[in-house]
Amino acid sequence: MAAPLGKRKSLCARRGSGAAYEGAGSAMQARELRWETLEALRASSKGRLKYFRHSDKDEDILEGCISPLTLTSYAGWVLDRMTASSAQAAAPSSSAPGGAAPHTDPTAQESSASACEGPAKPSAAARSEAKGSSDPGVLEVNQEVLPIPPVSKMAKVEGCIQMYEEIYRMKGRERLRQRQEQQEQLVRAAYDMAREQLKRFDEMKELKRRQEIQELREVMEKSLKETQGQQEKLKEEHRHRAKILNLKLREAEQQRQRQEEQERLRREEGQERLRRLYSIQEELLQLNQQIDPNYKHKDLPKIDLSAYSNRGNQICGLVSGLIRTTSERGFPSQMDVANTEQALKEMRGLISRMQQEIAAAVEEKKRRDEQEKKQKQEELLKKQQAEAQTPAPAQPSGGKQQKEALSVKAREGTMKWYQQLQDAAAQCAAAFSAMSSSKDSEVRKIRMELQKAVTIPVSQISTIAGSQLRQIFDKLNNLLSGKPVQSVGETVLVTQLPQGLDFVYYKLAEKFVKQGEEEVASHRESAFPIALVISGIWEMHPRVGDLFLAHLHRVCPYSVPFYPAYKEGASMEEYQRMLGYLVQDSKMEEEDHFLKRMSGLIRLYAALIQLRWPYGNKQGTHPHGLSYGWCWLAQMLNMEPLVVVTATLLYDFLEVCGNALMKHYHVQFWKLLLLMQEEYIPRIEAITNVGQKASLTRFKQFLEESLQKKDIPLPKGFLQPSFWRS
Repeated sequence: MAAPLGKRKSLCARRGSGAAYEGAGSAMQARELRWETLEALRASSKGRLKYFRHSDKDEDILEGCISPLTLTSYAGWVLDRMTASSAQAAAPSSSAPGGAAPHTDPTAQESSASACEGPAKPSAAARSEAKGSSDPGVLEVNQEVLPIPPVSKMAKVEGCIQMYEEIYRMKGRERLRQRQEQQEQLVRAAYDMAREQLKRFDEMKELKRRQEIQELREVMEKSLKETQGQQEKLKEEHRHRAKILNLKLREAEQQRQRQEEQERLRREEGQERLRRLYSIQEELLQLNQQIDPNYKHKDLPKIDLSAYSNRGNQICGLVSGLIRTTSERGFPSQMDVANTEQALKEMRGLISRMQQEIAAAVEEKKRRDEQEKKQKQEELLKKQQAEAQTPAPAQPSGGKQQKEALSVKAREGTMKWYQQLQDAAAQCAAAFSAMSSSKDSEVRKIRMELQKAVTIPVSQISTIAGSQLRQIFDKLNNLLSGKPVQSVGETVLVTQLPQGLDFVYYKLAEKFVKQGEEEVASHRESAFPIALVISGIWEMHPRVGDLFLAHLHRVCPYSVPFYPAYKEGASMEEYQRMLGYLVQDSKMEEEDHFLKRMSGLIRLYAALIQLRWPYGNKQGTHPHGLSYGWCWLAQMLNMEPLVVVTATLLYDFLEVCGNALMKHYHVQFWKLLLLMQEEYIPRIEAITNVGQKASLTRFKQFLEESLQKKDIPLPKGFLQPSFWRS
């Protein structure tokens, strides 16, 4: 009994420990899977019970711990199951190595297995199967081997808890399955409902779209009807306005025709008045030619016609200014014609008075001759009576000589020099005329390249840097010297054509003058670099200098100085061109543009006479130095002034060249300025109208400031020595 009892104790201990382990594992599993089970147990009636440790009434609670260990009534069912399973598992593997199987007690094995497994998972079906078993052999074995001890309350509670947990798990799984099915049904129902709602929504949306389309069609039809009605109204208004506009257009056309007719009549009258002015000016010039200030009658050596000549020049100047003003304004007015006719009457009266004075002087001379003849006869009688020699001729009686009048013509030597330059230019142009008129494509190509090789470098002359200016000079000098030059990517030689050098000479001189008309007229400081290049080319190639002067004198006759006279039979356009005006389509250029061009040319000439190319022959003299400028200034002062032109050119010349003339001529230069201020300025004022005194006022202020300070500053833009280091 001791051995079985020890086995039972060990089995119970194992069962207790196994039950505790299995209970802990089940609790952990329950906590992990379903915390609701514990919450349900706590909320159950048993879970709300209160237990007291030291209560005397609860001594049976400790009975399970004090009483000897026994198996529960469910242990038989467990042992039956374990015996059956172990017998089935041991049948195929019961063979031993010696051929004999070791003897094992199945009852002990089942007891140990059940003790280890414990009464954790008995179900109601198992219990009913154990209780309802009618196998007497099993009961005997159980009764003999393992008598059923009384079951303790703790084991019952533990078994009930485990059964409850198993049942609760099964119910939970069932509820979970039912809930999943319910959720799936709900999802399917929601899906079907959503699909139906989506269909209804699409149908509603389609209905609204059709309604909107229908409403839009109705609105469009309504607006179309309204638009058609408005169009009909607009068409009616348009027809009405078209009628009114047609009437207005006819009236405007008639008014335009009347205005054109009036304008045509006014233009014809203006042209008639302009032709009348030209004819009057032509007659004035012809009459003025009859007044020769140097006229000396063979019988009247002492007659002086300078006053008539001065007044004639003034009348011609006034009429010329009036014609220029009317040309800028358009057509002359009747008042202008009346003024010119009055000037013509005055000129005729002047001619008549001059002729009367000449006739009176002739009569007076005849009378004096008769008296002298009588006196000679008386003296002859006296001599004969006295038999004396004829007396020595008496000295002429001295008297104050009348101041000579100013001339309107250039000196004979100046005109001869002017004509020589023009003849040289004409000969040069004739030398390459065949090349200019050639239709050979090769000749024309070479001619264009030569012209570009000349004009492009001259157009690039500026005050940017001295090195650039020297490059331009070297390029031009090499071209004129017969060396190859690069121009626009082509190599150019003057020897490519027989008359190539004459062509280049002529075009280079012409381009220099063109730069004075355009570049210097717009940018006055550019006169100095252009003049430097001209001076250097002139020293190396004197023929270019002569052609430059010829072009300059033809474009600006005041640079000679020379006032071209009107030639009988010449048209007014030809005479205006001779005076330096540009005439296009029988229309003369404006006075301001004319004065601007003349100013640029005189400034270029004034810069040329005082500058020398710094890299040329320093031992030689200037090819056209300050002495030519002094002669030009003296000849200008010996000629009658012109309205506006004379004051403008003198101011430009002295502003550019005054400092150099002052340093070279010293006292003589100041005497010349004083002469201008005291005698020449009044002559200019006498022929200047009120609206033409701007240039005269500027010239007077320049003279007054210069004489007051006894100094003329360097002109603006004068090239300093530092320029050549740039």
